Amino acid sequence: MAGPVSVAAEYLAGSRARAARTVLGQVVLPGEELLLPEQEDAEGPGGAGERPLSLNAGARSRVRVVCGPGLRRCGDRLLVTKCGRLRHKEPGSGSGGGVYWVDSQQKRYVPVKGDHVIGIVTAKSGDIFKVDVGGSEPASLSYLSFEGATKRNRPNVQVGDLIYGQFVVANKDMEPEMVCIDSCGRANGMGVIGQDGLLFKVTLGLIRKLLAPDCEIIQEVGKLYPLEIVFGMNGRIWVKAKTIQQTLILANILEACEHMTSDQRKQIFSRLAES
Repeated sequence: MAGPVSVAAEYLAGSRARAARTVLGQVVLPGEELLLPEQEDAEGPGGAGERPLSLNAGARSRVRVVCGPGLRRCGDRLLVTKCGRLRHKEPGSGSGGGVYWVDSQQKRYVPVKGDHVIGIVTAKSGDIFKVDVGGSEPASLSYLSFEGATKRNRPNVQVGDLIYGQFVVANKDMEPEMVCIDSCGRANGMGVIGQDGLLFKVTLGLIRKLLAPDCEIIQEVGKLYPLEIVFGMNGRIWVKAKTIQQTLILANILEACEHMTSDQRKQIFSRLAES
């Protein structure tokens, strides 16, 4: 194991910072430093017109850059913290900057503020429920974090129930905290998930793919059977159809579609439609 580690250390120590625009879609390694071209200077890569990617809005630079997953701010620099492909999304104004993130295939879910997840109630401690979300530690959920909940009108939540909610607190120094209401105090689809149905786990990359606005898989699945489905950013999917057989078929399709091509999916959906 010393060989690959030493080679990677030598590469990171001897390599210079690379321009972010030249490595979009390529694999980046933890510890790399990214550069962003100055808007004022139109020079080529590696020239004087490139500087370390600055996140502070200074007097000269008006470029606003947002750090996504896999990137970390270190002073005025932007460092890579995960191994994966660098992605970029242009801002709506088209004034430069935008959102940079690293698309990686990690197995363990790391809670992120605002993510909607599916959790399992594991314990009740006073007025707080402990919810397993697949992270390094359970999340806390107050009984007042449900729509219409008061001290007298407590929600009917039991150990083992499935909870669909979102994170309001999620950082490395604090215990993650969940709620089942939005900013207006409405449930908006969140809360306790029904007793029936099937819960299974997929990769985090597949969840992001299924939640994309232009995903064809969900449209094709919806044409097969009437169903109810809930996606959690922590890699969990809850699905329910009219019969147990239909539920198992839908679960198997969603698990296998990650490694299928578009033609293979069309063949399977056409066979199921005929049967």
